[in-house]
Amino acid sequence: MTEQTQQFEHTDSSGEFVRAVPLDEVPDNGAVRVVIGGRPIAIVRSAGEIYAIHDVCSHAQVALSEGEIEDGTIECWLHGSRFDMATGRPTGLPATEPVPVYRTKIEGDAVYVAVNP
Repeated sequence: MTEQTQQFEHTDSSGEFVRAVPLDEVPDNGAVRVVIGGRPIAIVRSAGEIYAIHDVCSHAQVALSEGEIEDGTIECWLHGSRFDMATGRPTGLPATEPVPVYRTKIEGDAVYVAVNP
């Protein structure tokens, strides 16, 4: 896991998406932790897709970006809860509450995240 903190926020031309991380810094089947606007977000690459999911487990309050990535899910390393990266819904106990997910897009060589609904 790599951690980056946004010191300043670059937005795309629409102003909706915020530049999160260079695409080449997101490992295959891995995650990078970023903080945008005070929100910890895991930028995840799985099966060639890029996801952005809240980087705090809803059960144990630990970083999801430190867990395993498998079949479109991310695992909490502490108790083994899994979350669907597309929906944020837990797919395995002990977590029962979903975590927020964020829309992503690739522009140039960077990953952008829409942090507002």
